[in-house]
Amino acid sequence: MTHPIAIPYFSGHGHTARLSQAVADGARPARLINIEDMSQADWDALDAAPAIIFGCPTYMGSVAARYAQFLEQASEDRWTDQSWHDKIAGGFTIGTYPSGDKLSTLIRLSIFAAQMGMIWAGATEIGAPVDPSKPGIDRDGSMLGLMARSDPDKTQMISDGDLKTARRFGARILKATQSWSP
Repeated sequence: MTHPIAIPYFSGHGHTARLSQAVADGARPARLINIEDMSQADWDALDAAPAIIFGCPTYMGSVAARYAQFLEQASEDRWTDQSWHDKIAGGFTIGTYPSGDKLSTLIRLSIFAAQMGMIWAGATEIGAPVDPSKPGIDRDGSMLGLMARSDPDKTQMISDGDLKTARRFGARILKATQSWSP
């Protein structure tokens, strides 16, 4: 793998930025790209990356509006050219409630990836209560991608279990990328 995995993210209040860092820690080497401050070098990194992990908060049952705008911008030239086809893709989101309609955000991201011809890789972690030896792991039970909850303790922002799940999700995407890429 000559180029790092790219992680374009939007963070309204800092939670998604923290979650993005944990995903990047698991997917090393990875390039974090804050979509609020993108340069041509960031677009070039997305185009060169063997995998892209999309990350944004769930607002009102869907991707944040700013992230939807990024997805539309990303597709402008890349969809008709299918220039991202066969890249590995994954996604993550965070919200306040255990459900919080976060699944609809992951569905939106996976449909975007499918339309771009990308290969979607979901989550594989099974935590408690199914596996009591993994407390805090995948506490929302999501297989389509990573779901996390903002922690009521705003000094922590995200629970240790969700951060650990995020690192494992990043490692999952790295492994899928290494398996898929020559």
